[in-house]
Amino acid sequence: QVQLVESGGGLVQVGDSLRLSCAASGFTFNTYAMGWFRQAPGKERDFVASISRTGVTTSYADSVKGRFTISRDNAKNTVYLQMNSLKPEDTDVYYCAAYFGLGPSAVTTRYDYWGQGTQVTVSS
Repeated sequence: QVQLVESGGGLVQVGDSLRLSCAASGFTFNTYAMGWFRQAPGKERDFVASISRTGVTTSYADSVKGRFTISRDNAKNTVYLQMNSLKPEDTDVYYCAAYFGLGPSAVTTRYDYWGQGTQVTVSS
C-alpha cells in the first residue's frame, strides 16, 4: 500500500533549523512530483514547496523562499525539507504529498497521496 511518513518535526526557538524527511513506499517514486504543505488549527492548508520528478525544478511559497529548501533522493524514496531561520509563523503541522505528474505544483487538489503530518513549533 502507498505510505508517506513524515519525521523530523519538533519544538525549536526562533532562528533555529529543522530538517523534515518524508519516506515514501508503495508507488514508483520517480514518476511522482512531491510537495510540502502546512496547516495550523482552524486555518487553510498552505503550499510550502514542491519538486519535480527528477529534482531539477523546484517551487516555493514567497513566505519561505530563501529560508527553506526542498530536495529529493530517488534512490532512497525520500523527500526532504530543510528549514532555516525559523519564525513563529512557521508553526504548523507539515504534510508531505505526492502526485502522478512531472511537477512542481502548488495546487493542493492535484496531489494523490498525503502523509499524516509532523508538528513544527517555533517559540520566541
